[in-house]
Amino acid sequence: MPQWLCNQLMRAFQKKNRRQIRLLNDCWYFYRTRYSHTGPEETLPGDRPHRKN
Repeated sequence: MPQWLCNQLMRAFQKKNRRQIRLLNDCWYFYRTRYSHTGPEETLPGDRPHRKN
């Protein structure tokens, strides 16, 4: 999940903004289904690469 979306969801849950939660949830499912063809090693648009230790 892109960091910007995660931040928005956390903010919506903290403020108990149900409308925003539903909207962001719909965005996430749309995003996930649209880019489901990418492999696990590929990053999705908007994702930040993870650091390897």
